[in-house]
Amino acid sequence: MNFKANHPDELNEAADELLKFADKQRIFLFFGNMGAGKTTFIKSICKALGFHDSVSSPTYSIVNEYPLKGALIYHFDFYRLKNQEEAYDIGFEEYLDSGNYCLIEWPEKIGDLWPDSYIKVEIEEIEGGSRIIKAQVFNP
Repeated sequence: MNFKANHPDELNEAADELLKFADKQRIFLFFGNMGAGKTTFIKSICKALGFHDSVSSPTYSIVNEYPLKGALIYHFDFYRLKNQEEAYDIGFEEYLDSGNYCLIEWPEKIGDLWPDSYIKVEIEEIEGGSRIIKAQVFNP
């Protein structure tokens, strides 16, 4: 899936497209430079899933939890992790095995802990403030 968002309002459409593309997959790894728009796009994904309250980066808490009807969204930000052991300490593997949505920013910080199956989402800011969003499925 490839999507170009020229304006932040278009991220809602991109979120809908991503969720259709993902089908039943609930684990998403988000890649992009600082300021590329990972958290902003995750806000649109949460809205598309039916969560309409405040969504913010869990930079200091590492994980935020957003309730849905019959499910949860776990939003991770591993930017500040010093090592993978810190991800173990919060029970990261249990979150992955929960069957709930896991939206993971800065997954490169926990490379050895990636699940076998996930959606890789790359966000790139291009000239003029537009974003290119690329998604691909990774399955063993």
